[in-house]
Amino acid sequence: MERMGESPDKRPETGPDTGRADGEAPQRAPEGTGTAVAAGSSEAGTPGVSRSAEFVRGRRRMTWLVPLFVALPILAVLVSLTIGVYSISLPDVCRIVWCGITGTKFTSDAYANPQLAYNMVWTVRLPRVVASSLVGAGLGMAGAVFQGVFRNPLASPYTLGVSNGAGFGAAIAIVLGLSMGFTQGSAIAFGLASVALTFAVASRSSRSNVTLVLAGMLISSLFSSLVSLIKFVADPAEKLPQIVYWLMGSFSEVSFDKLVTILPLYVVSVVVLLCYRWRLNVLSVGDVEARSFGVNVTRDRNVAIVAASVISAVAVSVSGIIGWVGIVVPHLARMITGPDYRRLLPVSLSLGAVYLCVIDDVCRALTTAEIPIGVVTGIIGVPLFLFFIYKKKVNW
Repeated sequence: MERMGESPDKRPETGPDTGRADGEAPQRAPEGTGTAVAAGSSEAGTPGVSRSAEFVRGRRRMTWLVPLFVALPILAVLVSLTIGVYSISLPDVCRIVWCGITGTKFTSDAYANPQLAYNMVWTVRLPRVVASSLVGAGLGMAGAVFQGVFRNPLASPYTLGVSNGAGFGAAIAIVLGLSMGFTQGSAIAFGLASVALTFAVASRSSRSNVTLVLAGMLISSLFSSLVSLIKFVADPAEKLPQIVYWLMGSFSEVSFDKLVTILPLYVVSVVVLLCYRWRLNVLSVGDVEARSFGVNVTRDRNVAIVAASVISAVAVSVSGIIGWVGIVVPHLARMITGPDYRRLLPVSLSLGAVYLCVIDDVCRALTTAEIPIGVVTGIIGVPLFLFFIYKKKVNW
């Protein structure tokens, strides 16, 4: 029986909206409920716009930004191919790329040796530019995934020890004098082994987010010490400089053969994460809320972590350790799209490719001696992150 003077259609809602379509992001809980902080404002504990309102604004922005984010990486790659000591115009770069794809011969009256211009673009610059774009895109996407899964704005692709594990594997291969192919494979194997050890350590406890992060810190510290040991015993005249230079990050020795070997793992992992976008929306609001929506939290979280870790290990095997990309790019993408992972992941992919491609251009064009790219990403990434903190845009 209804209370006197109270209209039935004004009765407050007390439960979640069960009419939501599959794939839609969870809505904010009504004011006064226990989940308002977890799924509500853009910063926990701070009054602000609800997450659902941010989803709506992000959807409106993306309707006209989609063509831009598709075109940006392509434009960045083409412009990067023109940069270098040997100047080549953008129209000629486009012609050379087309000739390389179709297998036709490049001819031009603008160059004394057209074949030299072709080799410079197709053989030297293109593998490097493509590699920087792929690595940047992968690290940007992996960083967004780790920040959402761990609900930590400081989470990065290297949170679970992938970077130090891959560094140890590469250092061993360099000391043993193995080829670049074996060095790359060793880096991937030990990077994934570090993640496996992290899961093994965390399995002794509840395997919660906090336990995984702490286990990752321990395993990362272990492999960091092992890398220091390898550097101590390495030949200081030859092997030690190679190890140090590899750990600082560089695309100077990238080739198409090196990219082809990692492409299957990379593509499969990216596709898995893109298919898991809506589940990341649910995981980012917390385990309790995710279970209330019928999500298998443990399974989905492990799939997302493993896929992101594979991308990170593959990226490190190509370029060495490049920091701050996986932290800065997701926050930059979140400023544009909002917290909806259905849009955040593709935009992180696009911005990561452009971001690292531009930084690599700076590294090889700023001075005659190439600057390690990991150094430049740190110099640029720290001020950018401080800017995000100042603007209160640090979130997951």
